Amino acid sequence: FQDMALDGVPRRVGVVGYGRLGQSLVSHLLTQGPELGLELVFVWNRDPGRMAGSVPPALQLQNLAALGERHPDLVVEVAHPKIIQESGAKILRYSNLLVGSPSALADQATEQQLREASHRWHHAVFVARGALWGTEDITRLDAAGGLQSLRVTMATHPDGFRLEGRLAAVPSTGPRTVLYEGPVRGLCPLAPRNSNTMAAAALAAPSLGFDHVVGVLVADLSLTDMHVVEVELSGPPGPSGRSFAVHTHRENPAEPGAVTGSATVTAFWRSLLGAAPAAPLPRPWLCNPQSPGPGWVWVCGSDMVSS
Repeated sequence: FQDMALDGVPRRVGVVGYGRLGQSLVSHLLTQGPELGLELVFVWNRDPGRMAGSVPPALQLQNLAALGERHPDLVVEVAHPKIIQESGAKILRYSNLLVGSPSALADQATEQQLREASHRWHHAVFVARGALWGTEDITRLDAAGGLQSLRVTMATHPDGFRLEGRLAAVPSTGPRTVLYEGPVRGLCPLAPRNSNTMAAAALAAPSLGFDHVVGVLVADLSLTDMHVVEVELSGPPGPSGRSFAVHTHRENPAEPGAVTGSATVTAFWRSLLGAAPAAPLPRPWLCNPQSPGPGWVWVCGSDMVSS
């Protein structure tokens, strides 16, 4: 991206999905976008009726396949992993793409399609970090060869889960039940809306990736108003035989039954600004390249949670 603060041309942004995250991003773009050099050019939702009365009719996109007519510079997906799997490569023909549902990339065919489209059309793929704390540190440690294991645990009340397949039938056996523990790649199709933090971790640590980053999903009846994300990582043993290790514990307030915590909503806005900066942004608003080659996966956003 050329900095639009220099050329004076607003960056054109489209939003795909109009749930809680989409509504927040659209509101921010309409109220704060102009002063930041960002112009909202369309909003698409699988159920168009949800946009009625809140999204100006001129901005409502009825057919996602027609997004090229709006000439976006960046399309932000905050809908569902299926949208990335079905339309991600098509979006990249016209625009850079900020993926808000990185669990979609656990599907190797989808990942390959996005890689090929990114290189063919010279558009970048960005990944929002969401609720993942310490992304830059994970990336730096991994790039230096100092990451041996990475484990991400997400716990919340059972009402906050949207589970599929065999996980949908797993009963809670007590106040705290481990629903899944294993490779993130296996978790994503079973909990596509509850595994995005783990997927972001897998992308931030490509030496481990989806097959070797461990994801743990926990149903906890006591967590009625928050999501708890724990990140545990370690490096290889040093000369003394001891390993470097980090364990973070993040409590994210959430409405009862909500899939997305309140701090994560703010983090997505910062991810958008990181993917389409219109003015110089202070650290730690970063986008870090995760893989070789022009324009592939970046993890964007900020560990800051203030608005």
